[in-house]
Amino acid sequence: MLHDVAVVGAGPVGATLALALADTGLDVVVLDARRAGEVTRADRSLALSHGARLILERLSVWRDLARDTGAATPITRIDVSQAGGFGALALDAEELGWPALGYVVRYRALQAALDAAIVRSGVAVRRGCTASVVGGTPAYAAVSLEPPDEGPVLARLAAVADGSGAAMAGVARVSHDYEQVALVAAIASARPHGGTAYERFTPGGPLALLPEGDRYTLVWTVPAHRADRLRELSDAAFVAEVGERFGARAGGFTAAGERRAFPLVLEFARDPVGTRCVALGNAAQTLHPVAGQGFNVGLRDAYELAQIVADSPRDRLGDREMLDRYRRARRVDRGAGIAFTHTLVRVFGNDLAVARWPRGLALALLETIPVAKRAFTRAMLFGLR
Repeated sequence: MLHDVAVVGAGPVGATLALALADTGLDVVVLDARRAGEVTRADRSLALSHGARLILERLSVWRDLARDTGAATPITRIDVSQAGGFGALALDAEELGWPALGYVVRYRALQAALDAAIVRSGVAVRRGCTASVVGGTPAYAAVSLEPPDEGPVLARLAAVADGSGAAMAGVARVSHDYEQVALVAAIASARPHGGTAYERFTPGGPLALLPEGDRYTLVWTVPAHRADRLRELSDAAFVAEVGERFGARAGGFTAAGERRAFPLVLEFARDPVGTRCVALGNAAQTLHPVAGQGFNVGLRDAYELAQIVADSPRDRLGDREMLDRYRRARRVDRGAGIAFTHTLVRVFGNDLAVARWPRGLALALLETIPVAKRAFTRAMLFGLR
């Protein structure tokens, strides 16, 4: 049997693609390693831009997510600053006429809303199967599965959104180890967050505070050798350390929850398109979490591919011309996301005195030139085309 589209992975990016194709009349099958109702990863916080919310609204997912108390916290203001130097930038949703700049969303809540939407949509899902090899011929894509009970799944187009892209044959990947980890913890402040998120660039690495419920989620990028020491501190000592690094911008911190650490790498496919195959989301590019761009770039991958698939004749799905259209459509936004996050880490994540002045000047110019500030904010929230 030849399907029109095989989606490998039913995580948020793969599910977004499947839902965006649900009403096209195409034969779409989703292949997912999870069994029905199974949760395969720990809960975590995701930073969704306002543009990502609009995608989820179009797919009738946001309504269910918003009804789940505590699942989505609006970010109405973003405060960006650097320790030990001048210059700051404030982005305000009300100033720009938007309800919010973004949202902090619980991963499991988002996944549950997407799973429920896929059930309602009637899109076919095969669960409990892992893609071992995804390759293509001029005529079709073939997805080999583990366990291999029924042979490979054949489709005109295979979209790989399994988080790693390791199964996709013939894709050259670039990898850069930042030799850093993201230290993540819930942290309470003496005053309400009011929907404000903070990005603070310090000599020890960028710190982000994301408003979530009645607390913040702290994401602190630190050199790998410091992570163990910070995790071993008492809660009081850790709170004091964060306060010392952050200064008084967010108010005094009063308590911290469990600390978890994740290694940070930049990894991306030089070309996310192969023969009859395409990689999306983290399978195409895994970004540093600074500025919260990675997940949003991935959702835009999925939505853009869905528009191109829906606009293509069935017999042209997955052919070179269709995939070239996708490659061109995503080149600027995808490249900008990779370059922007990598440059931020390199420019703002060091303590070279010579860099403080130009960093401060960049922030001050964005703050004082309205046209530049609006263009920068739109690019952050909606991507580049």
